[in-house]
Amino acid sequence: MRVVVCLPTYNERENLEPMLRSLAEVLPDGGRVLVIDDASPDGTGALADSLAARLDFVDVLHRDAKEGLGPAYLAGFRHALSDGAELLLEMDCDFSHDPRDVPRLIDAALEADVVLGSRYVRGGSIPNWGLVRRGISFGASLYTRALLMPVHDPTGGFKCYRRAVLETIDLDAIDSKGYAFQIEMTFRALRAGFRVVEIPISFGERESGDSKMSRGIVLEAIWKVPWLRLAALRGKL
Repeated sequence: MRVVVCLPTYNERENLEPMLRSLAEVLPDGGRVLVIDDASPDGTGALADSLAARLDFVDVLHRDAKEGLGPAYLAGFRHALSDGAELLLEMDCDFSHDPRDVPRLIDAALEADVVLGSRYVRGGSIPNWGLVRRGISFGASLYTRALLMPVHDPTGGFKCYRRAVLETIDLDAIDSKGYAFQIEMTFRALRAGFRVVEIPISFGERESGDSKMSRGIVLEAIWKVPWLRLAALRGKL
């Protein structure tokens, strides 16, 4: 199956080449990486072009401005689908997701439609987080499970989709910008009848660069959960 890893970047110059080199070691034959750069002011996009000229498994999609995680992934999905991708993966470029777990997600997708790398199922972990940050994250997961869907790590961004999922979901209807995008995508997949499974991962802390988390991203996830529930109850999803 043709595998494409969608790798959104914004100011990830320090991480990009090490990540691509690491992915080269674990991608299946014919697997590719699509770097989706949102006009990074630190030169990540130019570096991506330079690396793509040397690494034959790398493609680059340039976007005009930073619009958020959701729009970047949607652009990447459309590009990869048009290029014949059959399995599409999401992951962060900062090594919070371990590239060595990519084959595990691909293997799990042989029997499921959506695979989530989960911090909160048995065997998952977040070794470098303090109690306060763990509590906030786990509380957000409980909030989403209680109101919306039985998924342990709904905001997790290490995922694998079968092509049919992304062709069935109305991607044009998705307007989530931040981590609410992960919640919405999984919920829409479940509503469409696709099988979603979670496999344990260890979630690391970025070693280089700055986090993209913001108050707006958190607030969007808070209101988006009840909005999705209401939309589903009204038959609009």
